[in-house]
Amino acid sequence: MIRRLQTRRALLGRAVAAAALTFGGPRMALSNTGFRVPPEESRHQRTFMQWPVFKQVYGRGRFLRDVQATIAEIANTIAEFEPVTMLAAPGHHAAARKLLSNSVTLWDIPTDDLWCRDSGPLFAKNAAGQLAVHGVNFNGWGGRYPLRNDEHIAIRVADRLGLPYVDSGLVGEPGGVESDGHGLLMANESSWVNSNRNPGLSREEIERRLLTAYGADKMIWGKGVKGQDVTDDHIDGLARFTGKGQVFMMLDPEPPQNDPYSKSAYALRKRLIDAGLSVETITPGYDGRIRDVDAMSTYPNYYVCNGAVIASHTGDSYADPRARDALSRHYPGREIIMLNTDVLGELGGGIHCTTQQMPA
Repeated sequence: MIRRLQTRRALLGRAVAAAALTFGGPRMALSNTGFRVPPEESRHQRTFMQWPVFKQVYGRGRFLRDVQATIAEIANTIAEFEPVTMLAAPGHHAAARKLLSNSVTLWDIPTDDLWCRDSGPLFAKNAAGQLAVHGVNFNGWGGRYPLRNDEHIAIRVADRLGLPYVDSGLVGEPGGVESDGHGLLMANESSWVNSNRNPGLSREEIERRLLTAYGADKMIWGKGVKGQDVTDDHIDGLARFTGKGQVFMMLDPEPPQNDPYSKSAYALRKRLIDAGLSVETITPGYDGRIRDVDAMSTYPNYYVCNGAVIASHTGDSYADPRARDALSRHYPGREIIMLNTDVLGELGGGIHCTTQQMPA
C-alpha cells in the first residue's frame, strides 16, 4: 500500500511545532438544516486550488519551481472544462500568473501549501440551491505543520463569496472522508478518532458530526494507520466512491507481510462488500518512473470536473492503461486526462488532494 506523504514525513523535523489554533469571522453552529455535500461528479461552478510557497518543505529552488509548475499544469488542465480559482497572497500573483493560463483566476487569499482538499472550503447545498461552507477546522494534520494561512482559507473563501460558514465542531480534513453524495460516507478512524485532531470525542460522536456536516445517513469506517504519515492515512489515496453503491480502490495484490496499511485496506474492502457495495480494485503502478513504493502516485487520487476526470499516470505500461480503462468505465462520457504528477507522488499526495470543488 501507499504510505501517503512519506517524503513529507521525513521533512517534519524541519517544520516548527504548530501553535494553538484561533479562528475568526462569522460562524454558525451545525445543525440538520437540509444541507448536504453533493457528489463530486455533479456539476461544478468552479474549482479552488492553492498556490504553494511553504519554504519549510519546498525551499526556494528547483523543487519549489517543479511543484508550482505541476500545480499550474493541473489548474490549466481543469480550466479547459470549468473555471478555476487559484488562491495566493498578492505578492505571489506575478509568479503564479507566469505559469497559469488566462482561464485561471487569482484571488487575494494567502496560502502556505497546496493541499486545497484538506484546507479549502467544503461546500454544502440545500434543496433550494443555497450554498454554505461547512468548516472542519484544518490544523495542519494534527499540528504537524504550522500552516497559519491555510488554517483560515475556508472561512476566508466563505467571506469572499458572502456565504455562511458553519462550524462542524470537528478538526480534520475533507481529504480524510469520502462521500458518495447520496447519504454514505467512508473514512479511516486514524484520521479522525485521534487526539491530535479531536481529543475527547468518541468515534460515535465524530461520526454523528461528520454525517451532519455532509448531510449523510450512514458511515463505513476503516481502521487506518496512525502516526506513520502526515495525514494519518487519508482515505482518498486508497478508495473513492464513483457513484451510488460503487467504489474504486487500489490494492497491492501481494502486500508485504504484516504491513499495517495493507491489512487495514483489505479489511475496509471486506466491510464495503459486506455492506452491499460493488468494489473494483486495481494494482499500483510499481514499474513506473518512481521506484520508491512509499512515494508512488495513487490512481484513486483523481479529480472529477465538468466533462473530465483528471488523474495521474506513473509510466507503468501495464498499470496505467488499466487505470485509464477503469476510470472510463466508472465515468462514461467524460474525457480521461492523465498527467505526470510525480512530484506530488514524491510528496505522497495527488491531484484530488490539490483541488476542492464548488457545486453549481
